[in-house]
Amino acid sequence: MAYKTIQLAVEGKLATLTLNRPDKRNAISFELIDDLLRALDEVAKSDAIILVLTGAGKAFCSGMDLDNLKALTGRTPEQNLQDSKTMVQLFRSLYEFPKVTIAAVNGAAIAGGTGLALLCDFTLASPDAKFGYTEVRIGFVPAIVSTFLLRQVGEKHARDLLLTGRLFDAAEAARMGLINEIVPGEQLMARARQLASVLMENSSASLFATKQLLTDHARTEIDAQIEEAVRSNAAIRLTADFREGIASFLEKRKPVWTGK
Repeated sequence: MAYKTIQLAVEGKLATLTLNRPDKRNAISFELIDDLLRALDEVAKSDAIILVLTGAGKAFCSGMDLDNLKALTGRTPEQNLQDSKTMVQLFRSLYEFPKVTIAAVNGAAIAGGTGLALLCDFTLASPDAKFGYTEVRIGFVPAIVSTFLLRQVGEKHARDLLLTGRLFDAAEAARMGLINEIVPGEQLMARARQLASVLMENSSASLFATKQLLTDHARTEIDAQIEEAVRSNAAIRLTADFREGIASFLEKRKPVWTGK
């Protein structure tokens, strides 16, 4: 299958999916989302047991593509709602993926990039990796990612990260339990493959059944929260603060909020 924004390699029981827009710091574009969804489906149908997700170049994923971000201000309410549903589909496809997933975070993973990195079963990160739910800094709302973050770190940490929109490093992410290991950058992919080898020693039927069990446990709660998250995600795009946040970010100036 042909992809424009990612690279997918399936070697026996191991699949490696690389976000491949290094000149854009692997930013999330509409095209990248489509490629990711198709690639996840391809891996799910393959003989692979483990999927490693990483980024090309110096970043893992820097968040939304600037051109796509600018386009959001001109979307209709119906398009905003569909955009939100598509992002939910991507995040849930990764969170509920039937095979075991390992994120090898080689650099910045911001906003939606943080979501992709932390929704994997295992997250390994280089010491210089940066994370952040920065949505509130541009007049957006981290509605969809909040559903998953609350399950991972609890309400107090979630409120801190989501309301401040601050960046945090790999060491802090490890302390909160958001990542499993900090690995020197030059050893990151080797460690991911080593972990994959350890996992492959287990029964694949047991791995898949255990993942399905965990998914089933979470589904009812996530279904209810996601429905509200989609509405919030779409609704915030109709506000003046959202338009100002996008404009100020693109113009590299301090935003002037009106609270509307």
